[in-house]
Amino acid sequence: MECEQKMNWIYDLTIVLYALSIIGYFIDFLQNNRKANRFAFWLLSIVWVLQTVFFVLRMLKDQRFPILTPSEGLFFYAWILVTFSVVMSRFFRVDFLVFFTNILGFLLVSIHLFAPTGQASAVLEKQLISELLIIHITMAFISYGAFSLSFIFSFMYLLQHGMLKRKKWSKRLQRFGSLSYLEKLSFRLNTIGVPLLLLSLILGVVWAFWKISDFTLLDAKVISSFIVLLVYSTYLYQKVGRGVQGKTLALWNTAAFLVVLINYFLASTFTEFHLWYK
Repeated sequence: MECEQKMNWIYDLTIVLYALSIIGYFIDFLQNNRKANRFAFWLLSIVWVLQTVFFVLRMLKDQRFPILTPSEGLFFYAWILVTFSVVMSRFFRVDFLVFFTNILGFLLVSIHLFAPTGQASAVLEKQLISELLIIHITMAFISYGAFSLSFIFSFMYLLQHGMLKRKKWSKRLQRFGSLSYLEKLSFRLNTIGVPLLLLSLILGVVWAFWKISDFTLLDAKVISSFIVLLVYSTYLYQKVGRGVQGKTLALWNTAAFLVVLINYFLASTFTEFHLWYK
């Protein structure tokens, strides 16, 4: 029982640190931020250590090399991907490959965590699933919070931009901050919100596939959530890939936040399984 509780603790911590590592690599991928890259690398290294500890604990508990069942093989596959990611991050400069490798690794870890193994007690498995579901919901709400703050900065940008156009100078205008500063903060918040929402959706979809018998990707909440992800990903592409900035980007961000509101309030009314929204 004590060993299983330790494994539950490792599960939770691994998911959280893995998510933070992917966010770090995502920020570096968009902004060429070496501090974010180093932060992501050390978090990924900790994830590798935790996975290795779990693997050793399972080996000691079962007295065999734990790769014989589909669930064990899935975990071993995820461990190999994390190992490759750590090596590539340490010795090679291939951040694009590392980022997407870790997305795949996170998906495999999520499937392994939610898949029934039959090796833990029903109470502990239920507790683990509950904790991971909380992580999924928390990630989603934090991403919505980031999008909300990003919208506020874009709104302030548009308001100040309009006042400058009309040449309405005042001390209140100076307290807004520069237009470039507002745009930078808005962009940075979205670079946090997008990977968080992606990882939250991965956890949520995997959980639903395993735990809800009549789950469908055509659920209104699922569709609208992926639309939100697509809209904000397009925002990032407009900024990074096409160099769009200024008022156009602020208007796009404002429209994107309207999609968030539709997703949260309207789509939640028609969802079949997001019971905590009702």
